[in-house]
Amino acid sequence: MKIAVLKETAPGERRVAATPETVKKFAALGAELAVERDAGAAAAFADQGYADAGATIGDRASVVSGADIVLGVQGPEVASLAGAKPGAWIVAGLNPFGERARVDAYAAAGFEALAMEFMPRITRAQSMDILSSQSNLSGYKAVLDAAAEYGRAFPMMMTAAGTVSAAKCFVMGVGVAGLQAIATARRLGAQVSATDVRSATKEQIQSLGAKPIFVENVAGIEGEGSGGYATEMSPEYQKAQAELVSGHLAKQDIVITTALIPGRAAPRLISDAQLATMRPGSVIVDLAVEQGGNVEGAVAGEVVERHGVKIVGHRNVASRLPADASALFSRNLFNFLSAFWDKEQGRPVLDAEIGDAIRLTRDGKVVSERLAG
Repeated sequence: MKIAVLKETAPGERRVAATPETVKKFAALGAELAVERDAGAAAAFADQGYADAGATIGDRASVVSGADIVLGVQGPEVASLAGAKPGAWIVAGLNPFGERARVDAYAAAGFEALAMEFMPRITRAQSMDILSSQSNLSGYKAVLDAAAEYGRAFPMMMTAAGTVSAAKCFVMGVGVAGLQAIATARRLGAQVSATDVRSATKEQIQSLGAKPIFVENVAGIEGEGSGGYATEMSPEYQKAQAELVSGHLAKQDIVITTALIPGRAAPRLISDAQLATMRPGSVIVDLAVEQGGNVEGAVAGEVVERHGVKIVGHRNVASRLPADASALFSRNLFNFLSAFWDKEQGRPVLDAEIGDAIRLTRDGKVVSERLAG
């Protein structure tokens, strides 16, 4: 069983799909590891570390040649997989909705593509969930990015020259990223509030010492979709939320938006008119900018200013912390493959519950129900 680890080629991608730690663990299962030269360099993992852990180091052609499993952070292009075994597994974050043509190419080439972001949110798969591990870091980094752009301090400071008021930070969307953003902003000393369409998050917000900002008296709207994800809200809820949020936004210094709906454009949370009511010098970090953005006027890959408000739209935020992001991502991959490792066959054998959920292609066809049509 040969496992190939590729160097990422997407612009700005600094993560790597395996670290010396996970290479050593895979080797202990009996796998042969081949790592592309400088695959981990951008995340501060040297080739020598991989070699010491038991991997062979080489160029892409030699690493992919004869591979049974190819690991990636983002999905590799099919042209770069020449030489892999027929039916080889491609295990990575494959962005199935955004890169459908590439998924079709995997099918045509006979590969079995496994999209790690389709991992079901069930108890036994928590340690395999790349969305959670990477979102956790994104929420943390979003607050640091906001602090870097904000022209004032976060905590209240009492000095002989007078008192500096604490920054007011508002987190919109309380999933994994939002919860970490709340915790990080609190640790930096900000006054933190948060909102979400899912009423169940109110207690989570309070448990972190933040103030929940929720629409009240709108019957029958919980916002909880399948698998714990948020769903799109009714027009009545959206109107009530907009009115509540508008008044609150005008008083905020920092806003972190994290709202995403799988397979859909990111919901618009902040309009240009609402931006105009915010204080000059305020900062918004839009973590959904790559899916269209929660904030009107946000630009992917740029920091822009509108009405005196800075809108931070960094791409691939988890990759801005490449060492930790790679460590967590690679453990997700190892936890996944090792959980299904069959010692007799010397390879992982997937079950239906998880295998069918993440499998995009097989036997020359696209088989994922989520990509049907």
